[in-house]
Amino acid sequence: MAYEMVGKLHKKFDTESKTSSFQAREFVLESIDSNYTQYIKFQLTQDRCGIIDGYNEGDQLKVYFDLRGREWNEKYFTNLNAWKVEAMQADSASAQQAPSSDPFPSEPVNLDSSPGGSSQMEDFDDLPF
Repeated sequence: MAYEMVGKLHKKFDTESKTSSFQAREFVLESIDSNYTQYIKFQLTQDRCGIIDGYNEGDQLKVYFDLRGREWNEKYFTNLNAWKVEAMQADSASAQQAPSSDPFPSEPVNLDSSPGGSSQMEDFDDLPF
C-alpha cells in the first residue's frame, strides 16, 4: 500500500554503501501535526538515492512512500521507503493545509442561459405549485 506526505525538507544525508551491492540514503521531512513539529525520516534505496539531489533544505515536498518492516534476531525494524518526491508550490501546499471556509463560489452563476440555448430559469418555472 502506498502512502504520501507533504512537509518541509529538514535534512538530507549522503548516500551510504551498506554492502557491495546495496546503497541507501536518508532524508528527514518536517511536518506540523497538531501543535507539535514531527520529524519523519525516509529512506531511498539503490537507483532512487539521487531523486532528492535537486531539492534543498527548506523546500516544500510531497513524498510518496511504502511501509517496510522486517525481523532480525527477534528485533523488529520499520522503514519508510520513499519512491517518488515532488516539489510543492507554496500556493498548493497552503491550500491543502488550510481549506477554504467560503461556501460560495467566487464567480456568479448565470441562470439566464444554458449551452443548449434555452433558459435555465424556464426549468425552474416547472414547479408543481
